[in-house]
Amino acid sequence: MILIKNGKILTMAGNTYDPGCLLIQDGKIAGIESEIDIGQNDMPEVIDAAGCWVMPGLIDAHCHIGITEEKKGFEGDDCNEMKDPMTPHIRGLDAINPMDSAFHNAISAGITSMMIGPGSANVVGGQFAFIKADGRSVDDMAVLQPAAMKAGFGENPKSNYSELGVVPTTRMTMAAMLREELFNAKIYRTNKEKAEKNGEGFDADFRMECWLPVLRKEIPIKAHVHRADDILTAIRIAREFDLNMTLDHCTEGHLIAKEIRASGFPAIIGPTLASRNKIEIQNMDFKTPGILHKNGVKVAICTDHPVSRIQYLPLCAGLAAKEGLGIEEGLRAITINPAEICNVADRVGSLEVGKDADIAIFNGNPMDIFTVALFTIINGEVIYRAEEHSAGNDKRKNRQS
Repeated sequence: MILIKNGKILTMAGNTYDPGCLLIQDGKIAGIESEIDIGQNDMPEVIDAAGCWVMPGLIDAHCHIGITEEKKGFEGDDCNEMKDPMTPHIRGLDAINPMDSAFHNAISAGITSMMIGPGSANVVGGQFAFIKADGRSVDDMAVLQPAAMKAGFGENPKSNYSELGVVPTTRMTMAAMLREELFNAKIYRTNKEKAEKNGEGFDADFRMECWLPVLRKEIPIKAHVHRADDILTAIRIAREFDLNMTLDHCTEGHLIAKEIRASGFPAIIGPTLASRNKIEIQNMDFKTPGILHKNGVKVAICTDHPVSRIQYLPLCAGLAAKEGLGIEEGLRAITINPAEICNVADRVGSLEVGKDADIAIFNGNPMDIFTVALFTIINGEVIYRAEEHSAGNDKRKNRQS
């Protein structure tokens, strides 16, 4: 049991307690009030958060942490299977190394969970997973698997297969291949349902089975899109097949904000704290999230780690806030919004009774460059304390020694 008291509690669920108290019990949030009276027989650990901001643990809605490891070259890069443009059966979960040092960087920045999966070299890259930031086994860290199906549009698949001298080498072919895959998946679903209804035998296909959660709208297509025309192509295909979709990167989304709003799909913006090293991201700007939000689009901020390092997620949100998103929406873009977009808001993203006790305590606004995380709590356990970190003694490092 842990009692956090005297802090400014930003629940991201509509209420702010300043000062307030938050009680953690059995890994869950057990209470949030201006004052909490603990019985005489209960002896919780007490964290005095006077002068601090108490928030939901931050969330990165799109990254490749643990799949593309830093400083390990080929051996640490499992992000893209670059010889087959259609790989719906690939699971990002199988490539995540929880011993990647970037997980420690995330935790020390108050980031407690993230969406991780394959890269964008293929038309269909495979399955994303939503996981917690702490643990030795990804099976124990996983919150939702599969959480999304990755689809790549634009420059990355085009350049990859152009170099190989095989299709797809144009945007037309990429769209056609995705349509054909979805068309075949719908036929497969229809035939399977018919066979089950009639009590007939059916030859299951492993790759086609991976599309069923997408067709049932249980998980979205996670569309890698930068250029405005690629964004609109992704939306067009999603409409044709009646699918849910998230628009990841959405670099030129500010140019077609009204069209995105009409689609009803959310945008995950980033990695904006990076160089404009490709033609399709020449219009990359921190103004994009604010413009989309003002046009009624739900927005989350991501780092696309390691393109931007994951610990700079709150800084990215701060720069977006400065360029028009605003402070409140900047905080929402790295807490409740990504939780809702990633379909895990029943467990994380806000401080509410019954939700997972994933909490970050900062010495100020986390989007301020001078702010530091003092405590990071995951599943009700203090994983990181700033004073222990300064002494080289935080709990995560001890676990991995």
